[in-house]
Amino acid sequence: MLIGISASDNRGLDAKMDSRFGRANFFAIVDTENMEARFIENSAASADSGAGVGAAQLFADQNVAAVISGDFGPKAFIALKTAGIELYSYRGSTIREAVEAYKNGELRELGVSSNNGHAGFRQV
Repeated sequence: MLIGISASDNRGLDAKMDSRFGRANFFAIVDTENMEARFIENSAASADSGAGVGAAQLFADQNVAAVISGDFGPKAFIALKTAGIELYSYRGSTIREAVEAYKNGELRELGVSSNNGHAGFRQV
């Protein structure tokens, strides 16, 4: 099964997780069967608005079954759920730890967004 994880760098399974979903620099796509990971750059991270929805589309395009990140805004949450992707919140330090927590059944699927979002307002 393929799962996606927000990452701050792209240095393999020991890369650090990024607690931000839409603004993470990279995403790890990990095959839980063989622990092979590949990384994609988050092209939505620099968007003025809609970064979470853009990031959700990247995961839908990668055919992942689940996504792990620290926080998901309401629009990203809806976009991922609409695409049939499960969401899990985790605040571990590495991609490997997140995958192991998922595989061990230690994560609980989110039923609501974990971040209220910014309602379209940008801090200046």
